[in-house]
Amino acid sequence: MPDSIYSQFCPVAMATEILGSRWTIILIRELCAGSTRFNDLRRGVPRMSSALLTKRLRELENHGIVERRATDNSAGQFEYHLTDAGKALTDIIVAIGIWGQKWINAELQLNNTDPSLLMWDMRRSIRRDLLPDRRVNVQFEFTDVTPREAQWWVVCDPDQGVDLCLNDPGFDVDLYVVTDIKTMTAIWMGLESVSKALEVDKLHLSGDTEVANAMSEWLGLSLFAPYPKEK
Repeated sequence: MPDSIYSQFCPVAMATEILGSRWTIILIRELCAGSTRFNDLRRGVPRMSSALLTKRLRELENHGIVERRATDNSAGQFEYHLTDAGKALTDIIVAIGIWGQKWINAELQLNNTDPSLLMWDMRRSIRRDLLPDRRVNVQFEFTDVTPREAQWWVVCDPDQGVDLCLNDPGFDVDLYVVTDIKTMTAIWMGLESVSKALEVDKLHLSGDTEVANAMSEWLGLSLFAPYPKEK
């Protein structure tokens, strides 16, 4: 059952009964971004408990927004895919994000930093085609978070794609990126540039010069970065 019942014929009220529960819109955002496996969904909503994630997925399935499918290669494992009704929410989710990017105060945005979510989202936006045609390992170090969340490795492989590691994958590091989480979030959200962060000494790069010089291109940005703040 939804958390709030409005008992109104208005389509907005009826939609809100389904979509207005805590974490539901954020979960749909992650599904729209392409995550289908339970553990990947958990990485996209890291502060959502597994129990609540299971509950919300079941609710969305009951409402015909999500379809659960058994995987071909593992008994008892499932993937979660948006139905046509779920896919129709994509433009709505994007519109909400654009509104937030344009109208929510930047400082308020940057007070809600989350290394796990940031790195998971950044992994999706990395332009592998703008990196050298070989395996490239980029190590990120955040100077202002807990030791457990401070070190991340992004491994870009021509054959395997882009992988995110919280533990050292054991490859030689091509580029070291040292910064604070607020600066990296601002860069990815389009609120700060790589060049400006380097200029004011908030970002430090060392390693392969080619990879370092092209960071502003291969890093990619949030889907909402092109939308400037409204005064």
